[in-house]
Amino acid sequence: MSNHLPQIQGVIFDLDGVLTDTAEFHYQAWQKLADEAGLPFDREANEALRGLSRRESLMQIVGDRSFSEETIQAMMDKKNGYYVDLIQNITSAELLPGALALLDELRQAGVKVGIGSGSKNARTIIDKLGIADRLDAIADGYSVKNSKPAPDVFLHAASLLELEPSQCAVVEDAGAGVAAALAAGMWAIGLGPAERVGAAHMVLPSLDGVTWTDLQAKLAQAKPC
Repeated sequence: MSNHLPQIQGVIFDLDGVLTDTAEFHYQAWQKLADEAGLPFDREANEALRGLSRRESLMQIVGDRSFSEETIQAMMDKKNGYYVDLIQNITSAELLPGALALLDELRQAGVKVGIGSGSKNARTIIDKLGIADRLDAIADGYSVKNSKPAPDVFLHAASLLELEPSQCAVVEDAGAGVAAALAAGMWAIGLGPAERVGAAHMVLPSLDGVTWTDLQAKLAQAKPC
């Protein structure tokens, strides 16, 4: 991609860790499940689950222990039940700093806005955050078969936005998500430490104080990926 102002017409946001931080709820749900199953788990182990699907996360926790497929399914359902109970209390107060201002600025600039999340609870969270009216498309865990780092969820979001991948920028906080955005042929904006999202075209600590004008200017000077 060349160093001129990219013609980005759509921005696709991951949800967890980007617009809101549900990581604590995921951690609490996994911890409860792990405790019940007698599996070792802590906050450090939870960090390794960032960006992974529910099944991939459980496989990490289970490690080399063997469980039947029926038990695996039951454990995933149980964890999701715990998580769904926890997220019932989410409100717009859980939006991360800068998220709402950027969504509003993109809307005013005529840029299409989508969600590209592996979560099957994305729509519930979006409704509780009160941002559904600011979104043009939602691609979630029900939308595609292959989860990140496969590009499928972002490609599906782009198709819903009726845009080409090269016209889209993705905002992600996970290495697997950045890899998915790059595999999709999209611009990647990483949130968080470089060791996690350094493969992105640009890296920011958060969305706090970030404007669309800033993003465009920084992407114009971005390193090629």
